Amino acid sequence: MKDILEDKVTTMTWTAAQLPSDNLSIENGIIMFKSRRWPLMIDPQNQANKFIKNLSKDDSVCTRGMKFFKASDSSLMKALELCIQNGEWFLVENVSEELDPSLEAILQKQIDKSGTIRIGDK
Repeated sequence: MKDILEDKVTTMTWTAAQLPSDNLSIENGIIMFKSRRWPLMIDPQNQANKFIKNLSKDDSVCTRGMKFFKASDSSLMKALELCIQNGEWFLVENVSEELDPSLEAILQKQIDKSGTIRIGDK
């Protein structure tokens, strides 16, 4: 898969953002960016967290900024809604083993387009 889908320039951008340069990490990066759904990362060593935060600083990759939220934040859903409407990246940290069911539509990219507004419940 790596030999077919890898773009060397993109890979160099990822490694500059502290993604490890081993084959598994590069393949995971390819899956993350080529997937139809938003990635969920199990990250006990915080490598993915550091990588995503560093990558979000690159204006050519993340053009509208990035917001960070804790899973326990009471305003999480409203903040996610605003990020989606504004095209911003968002990172939900400290998620337990079970996700809030209200996040399912967002994680599966189940969206309806109504004019220029996207609604995440279909």
